[in-house]
This record gives sequence, C-alpha cells and structure tokens, in this order.
Amino acid sequence: MISSFYQRHGKLLLWIVGLSFPFFYWQANSIKSNNDIETWLPRATGVRQEYERFKRDFGVEEVIVAGLDKSVATPEFVEAIAGRLDRLPGIRTVLTPDRMAYQMESLGVAPEEARKRMEGLLGVPTGQLVGMIALLDETGAKNRGQTVAAVQAELAYCQLDEKTVALTGPPVIVSALDTMGSQTANKKYFAITIALCLGLLYFSFSHWGMAMSTLGVTLWGIYVTQTVLAWCGGEMNFIMGSLSVMVMIFTLSIAVHFVSYFSEAKEKGVTDPLGSALKESFNPVFLSTITTLLGLISLNVSTILPVAQFGYAAATGSIMALIVGLGIMPALLTVWPKIEVRSMGFHVDFGRWSDWLAAHKLPVLGAVSMLVVITGLGLLRLKSDVDPVEFLPRNSIVFTDLQRIEHELTNIDSIEGVVDFGKSDLPFIDRMLKVRQIQQHIAAHPGVRHVLSAATFFPIDMPESSLDAARMLSRAKAMSQDSGWVIDDQQSWRISARVRRSREMSPIHVLADLEHDLAGEPIRFTGLTPLLKNAQTEIFDGFWQSFTAACLTISIVMILSLRSILAGVVAMIPNIIPIWLVFGGLGFLGTPVDIGMMMTGSIALGISVDCTFHFLVYYREGYERGLTSAEATRRALEHSGEPVLESTIICSVGLLALCLSSFVPTARFGALMAAQMVASLLGELVILPALLCCRPDQKTKSTDEHAPEHLTLPQPVEEPHRREQAA
Repeated sequence: MISSFYQRHGKLLLWIVGLSFPFFYWQANSIKSNNDIETWLPRATGVRQEYERFKRDFGVEEVIVAGLDKSVATPEFVEAIAGRLDRLPGIRTVLTPDRMAYQMESLGVAPEEARKRMEGLLGVPTGQLVGMIALLDETGAKNRGQTVAAVQAELAYCQLDEKTVALTGPPVIVSALDTMGSQTANKKYFAITIALCLGLLYFSFSHWGMAMSTLGVTLWGIYVTQTVLAWCGGEMNFIMGSLSVMVMIFTLSIAVHFVSYFSEAKEKGVTDPLGSALKESFNPVFLSTITTLLGLISLNVSTILPVAQFGYAAATGSIMALIVGLGIMPALLTVWPKIEVRSMGFHVDFGRWSDWLAAHKLPVLGAVSMLVVITGLGLLRLKSDVDPVEFLPRNSIVFTDLQRIEHELTNIDSIEGVVDFGKSDLPFIDRMLKVRQIQQHIAAHPGVRHVLSAATFFPIDMPESSLDAARMLSRAKAMSQDSGWVIDDQQSWRISARVRRSREMSPIHVLADLEHDLAGEPIRFTGLTPLLKNAQTEIFDGFWQSFTAACLTISIVMILSLRSILAGVVAMIPNIIPIWLVFGGLGFLGTPVDIGMMMTGSIALGISVDCTFHFLVYYREGYERGLTSAEATRRALEHSGEPVLESTIICSVGLLALCLSSFVPTARFGALMAAQMVASLLGELVILPALLCCRPDQKTKSTDEHAPEHLTLPQPVEEPHRREQAA
C-alpha cells in the first residue's frame, strides 16, 4: 500500500520539494537578528519591570563612547564632531569635556575641579584618548545597528580611522553580536558542515546522486523549519545560530537509518523492501523523536526567552526531520532503488569487551562511582556567566576598541541608582546634598571608576547669599531640561556609576556590595548590570530545572516503552552520568556556563537515550529466553556496539563544525555538545553493560520446561544503529 503510493507519486513529491525550495530558502533568510540583552529576561520579572520603568522616567540609558587620539583631538575638532553627531537621528545629546566643564563652571565649579571630576569618564591626564559620549534616544535604542552605522559614517567622514578613534558601548557590542550571530555570518561554517555531511553521505551510500539528493531534502527541511520560525515571529540570535546544524543532524541520522533498513530488507530477499523498511524503522525512529522532543521541550521551563525559543524551534526541527526522514526519503529510494549502506568498519571485538566487563563489573562500577563523587564536587563549583563581552572574538576590532577605551577613558559597565525622595518637602539644596552623600559612598567602592549625577555639576560650597543661590538654581534648571538627571519635580534623582571589569571583582559583585552597604538609604538600583545579575541566577536555576524536567519526562517514556520501572531507571543512569561528568569537569576547570551551554544537558539526554533503548531491547529478548545476564549483555553489545560507536563519531564531527564559528556562544555550544556525545560512549559501552551484568541470573528451569539445547534465539532484523534523531 505505502510502496505503491511512492511508486506512483514519489517523483511528484520530489518535484514539489524542489520547486518549493527557493521559496522556503527566501523565507528562511528573512528572519531578523536580535541579540538585545534585554530580551534575555521576560517582562514578568521584577528586575525587568524596574529597568523598563527607569527608561520611561529618565530616558534610554544606552550610550556610545568614542575615544579620539590626542594627536588629532583638538578642542575645536572634538566640538565639530560632537555637533555632527548631535544632528544624527537617534542621538539625544553628546557629552564632551568642554561641554561638561562649561556646565560645571557656569554653576560655580572651579575649572581645575571640573576637569578633575571628569577623570575616569572622558579621559585621564596620562591617557592617550579624549572621550565623547553620545546618549541615545528611544529611536536610537530601537535601531541600534542603524545608529551605530551612522556614527561610524560620520567619524569616517571626519577622516578618523581605526588608529585615531575607538568606538564602544552597549549599542556597538549588540550590533556586533547581531552581525556575528546572523545567518549571513553563519554561512561559512554551515557550508563546511554541509561539505562534511556530503562526504559522510557519499561514504555511506557510495553514490553521488543519492548523497546530494539526501543532502538537498535535508536542507529543504532546515529551511522549512526556519520559515515556520519566521512566520511565528521568531528572531535569529546567538543561540538560534546552531539550529541549522542541529536539524541537519536530526534529519540525516533518520535518513541514513531508514536507508539502512531498506538495504537490509533487500539483502534478505524481502518482496517489498520499501514497505518493510518503513514498518521496521517507524517505531524506533518515532520513539527517538519523542525522547528528543522531550529533551528540547524541557528547555521551555527556563525564563530566559532565547532558551525557550530555541526549545520550540528545535522541537519543530525534530518533527520536520521525522517528516523528511520517513516521508521524503522513500521517494528518493524509488529513484535509486539499488542504494546500499556500508559500515565505517571499526571492527572492534565487542564480544571480548563484554566478557571483560562481566569479569570486572564491580571494579568498573566502583571506579565510575568514585568518578561521579569527584566530579560532583566540581558541580558544586559550577557557575554561570552571561557577560556579552565574552562573546566577542578576541581579534575583533570591537573587542580591541573596548579594551582601549576601558584602559584610557571609562568602563561601559554601569549601575544606575535612583534616589527617591517621595513626598518629602526637603529643599532642593538639601536633596542635592543627600544625593552627593550617597554618590560619594558609591564612589568610595574600589570597583567603581566614576560616578555622575546632577550633584556633580554643583560646587562643593554652596553660595551663602540667597540671591546667588537662587540664580545658580535658575541656571541649573535651565540646563537640566531633558538632561535625564532629575525628574518628577525633584522627586527622583539619578546616579550613574561606571564600574571596573576584573576577574577579582565583576560588576555583579560591585552591585551586591552597594545593595548591602546602602540598604538603609532611599535608593534602588537598576540598569544592565542588575539585568545580567538576574540572568545569571536564571541560567543556573534554568539549567537544573530543564535537566530535571527532561530526566523525569524521558524516564516516564522509557518506563512505558520498556514496560518496566526497573528497566526505565537502569536506562537513565548511564545517560545521566556522562552529562554529570562533563559539567562536573567544567566546574573543576572554572569554566562558567553561558546561556547556550546550559541547554546542552537536556538536548544531549534526549538524543542519547535512543541507543540505550535499542541495547535494552536486545538484552531483554536474550534474558527472557534463558540466557544469563552476561550472555544477554554480550549479545546486545555485539549487536549495538559498532553502530553506537559509528553514530557517535558522525554526530560529534557534525557538532564540532559549530566550533568553526567566530561567534563564541555557537562555538561553545558545539564543543560541549560534542563532548557530551563522546562521553555518552562511557555510559552506553561501559556503565550500562556493567550494570546489566550485575543482574541475578534466572533460576534453572526443570527439564520439562527447559528448551532444547540446540534451540537458537531468533535474531531480530539487524538495525544499523545510528543515533537516530541527532545521533
């Protein structure tokens, strides 16, 4: 029935795929890129709501910092550039040393004191750069890429090159991340992935036509997945950059698995090999898809939006892989019915390996237990990190400019404080003095480089004459229009602190200290640093929540599939331990877990349990027919050992292709996924067989009940294992 359908309509199905390919390719490339830090947290969190409130009240916080080399930065030239930047759409105002000094001096601050107050913000006496800060308005923040490009164009027009000007700030970094995380930037390593997969397909099929066609329908499935993402309003970000490779691995593993069943059926002389292959492969492939889906859907428990979005997108990709692998691949086999799959030919003696494990099962399990305990200590040291600067390549101009400006001018990491006087009837000067007191306390912290507020522009000693004080306050009020320092009729005052970046003391540590030291003052903190602090907590909590959810849901599926609670529990142990070991090792190495890396545990778990399921099916068949535990384990290991080894190598190579990306999060994701795939060999080829060998043998049955000695076990259709679904 199914075979006749593909015989009649297979070529039509392939024509539909081919003709729709350009449309889906165009739609897939229409996805916009967005690596905005603010999207890392949902709006429901208190930290995010406080930040949104701050932006509404004081205006957008984001700034672009430009540092001009002193060899060209004459006061006249700096002011000319500032004037051009002032006129750009998206720029609210530009701060320069002369402009800030003029404001302070007009309020009675001595010139030398004014210059001193700007140190650590717009320059230092021994530095080689003179700074200017462009404050973005709401339009500029919404169109960061265009605003940054416009600023760069103006600097280029003024004949400033990379040697004479450095540019940084959150908008510059986010724009760079958007560029590096876009599909255009990912095409290079994705092309290398395609070349590797094409080579593996040709090695498997020994037929260029079948290899290229299989790769073609795989790409079609990837573009359909991305089209669905675009239609659902999804955005491309640094996490989504690995989606294409993940879907490719999912699809190719199912496709090769199906062709292997087809090839076996032909070798056995089955009348309808296509129908037989569909029948034999559907259940294991469907189960593989279910476990992979559960691992991906578990990511949705995370409150970090890009992680949840990746879970939905990759789950869609795994379903698309099933459709392509079992829906379109049969049509290709009607075009090339003589295709066969060949083994990679490792020729490992898994029977001998099984015998050794049976003889040394207790020492092996003891060693594994010690390793689990030791790496458990590493898990306790595991920490998270979401510093966007760490995502920049060290050889990029953006990172170089950042380092130069932070050394010569100021740091871009900021903590924003809001001093709220509420309904207090304090006079203006008393409020200003209170703000100055809090500002001085913040500035005294060793991690703070510079602090700026409305109080910065006033002299230390206020005029004694009420008339002089009134004139000064009148000038201050005139200059404060749209300044973003004092709002709500002097009720709320803003204090902006620039904090240092170091291994010993991060901005998040500085924030924690300030919150503790100023707990009794009428100040609350917001800005990007509190957002990142909250994101780090969410990453750590989300990692354990998603992994726990994946373990529970996949365990239930395994128990139902194997129809045994004990078998389900045993099936999960060798899959959890390798992931435990990898993340424990990261803890010992002091490698922090970022947003992309936190997802790998759930994904790897959903992928790896597939091989365990096949191993247990063969083991149980042998055990229930009277074999001892060691004999049943040997039978299962001889059947699945080589396919497990081959599929792990294929998968790891495909995932390692992500390491070619210049975008750090994508490279880390690929490296950690590949490491967990390799570590899964320990669970499937060592831990699981050793555990099963510990099972007590069945009691010897009576002679009447015992099967004849010459009875041989019926051998199931040999399954050319691969790690279906993302193997």
